[in-house]
Amino acid sequence: MVAGLPLFGQALGQAELQEIRGSFVKDEQTAALQNVISHTLDLSKLAIRVNPDKVLDGLFKYEVKALPSAPDQYTSGRCWLFTSLNALRPWAMEKYNVKDFRFSHNFDSFWDLFEKSNLFLEGIIETRAEETDSRIVAHLFKTPVADGAAWNFFINLAEKYGVAPESVMPETVHSNKTANMRTLLNQKLRREGWEIRKMAAAGASEADLRAHKLSVMKDVYRILALCLGEPPTEFTWTYKDRGGKVHSLTTTPQAFYKTIVPADYGFGSMVMIMNDPTRPYYKVYEIDRYRNTFEGRNWVYLNLPNEEMKAGALATLKDGDAVYVSCDWRKGMVKPANSMTCDSYDYDSLFGVAFGMDKEARIATRYSASAHAMLIIACDTDENDHPTKWKFFNSWFDTGEKSTLTFTDEWFDGYLFRMALDRKYLSAKALQALETEPVQLPAWDYMN
Repeated sequence: MVAGLPLFGQALGQAELQEIRGSFVKDEQTAALQNVISHTLDLSKLAIRVNPDKVLDGLFKYEVKALPSAPDQYTSGRCWLFTSLNALRPWAMEKYNVKDFRFSHNFDSFWDLFEKSNLFLEGIIETRAEETDSRIVAHLFKTPVADGAAWNFFINLAEKYGVAPESVMPETVHSNKTANMRTLLNQKLRREGWEIRKMAAAGASEADLRAHKLSVMKDVYRILALCLGEPPTEFTWTYKDRGGKVHSLTTTPQAFYKTIVPADYGFGSMVMIMNDPTRPYYKVYEIDRYRNTFEGRNWVYLNLPNEEMKAGALATLKDGDAVYVSCDWRKGMVKPANSMTCDSYDYDSLFGVAFGMDKEARIATRYSASAHAMLIIACDTDENDHPTKWKFFNSWFDTGEKSTLTFTDEWFDGYLFRMALDRKYLSAKALQALETEPVQLPAWDYMN
């Protein structure tokens, strides 16, 4: 027996290899498939259905008023931020009586990366006595900071730092394309995280470690300010209203945010929801360290069946508001139609093998997870007012139809995960579940 191999394992011997090789019968049809598949890099072009079961049109019974423009996140992971701010744009347009309004994504991006850096360093101080290869230390060092996140990250930022108009802190090449900046920032954080562990091992006090952390945060601020610009603590915004009158407003980002959102907006009125069939519904879960600010709120979600989520989303649309959601958008996406269905592609027929899994299996095997945030802005229903298809507003394109994606109700069931919903749209059973203590999940949970 080879050391390290399981006692009852089985290697592939000549008999098994012969049986497996013999199962591949190269008849004329298989030979033709091999020729085509082996010379086609994008296999989706071969698997796309000629006549899918469902052809989606652009007509919807319920649709919120369209936003005049669609900001583009380019090659950054800031979909959560763009989507959160897109949800606030109609309120800003109404408050200041303007035809269009765009927030500065760069402003909140700066503070997001800044706060995540502090959270990472605090995590290193907290776990300084753990072994380097412990799961939590490995998790921290794997990716000190990333620009991806979720809705609770936005609320943590907005309530602490506020928001600003786009003109106050415009995008830079590094806010639009974050890879180089993040690579350097993470290198710096890993270096200093390692230094903190060395200091702790040599007997440095907690006060000394935090003094070092403060000096590191100054360097983090410098890196971000050089790449993104320095965020203002006060600004003057000049704008023209719908009547053509010019106004000038001098304020702070925190005060500006409060002029736009309702008094109870945020964790007071909104609930973070998940559809995760691998865990019991009507229970609350909290993922450790899934936040950006040290004092902020983790992703604490109420796990609900799809039907509850759909009812809340539809009710929100009927009241004229869009819905923040996140999903596994790549599954079933067809371009240039910008539509998603569960039968868009047929790889089973192309290869002659079964690939399908249900949502529970896709999650448990890490094949599918929440990957991109967008706003739901429309829903079509049948004669009984049951949803048949939905529409997203995206943040990857400029103005025009390319900023929207249409998907079936079946696709909603299979690939939509998260939602931020006003608690007034929840059932009594869901509200009762909210009163229970959250089940604690580790930082490396598959829903992170």
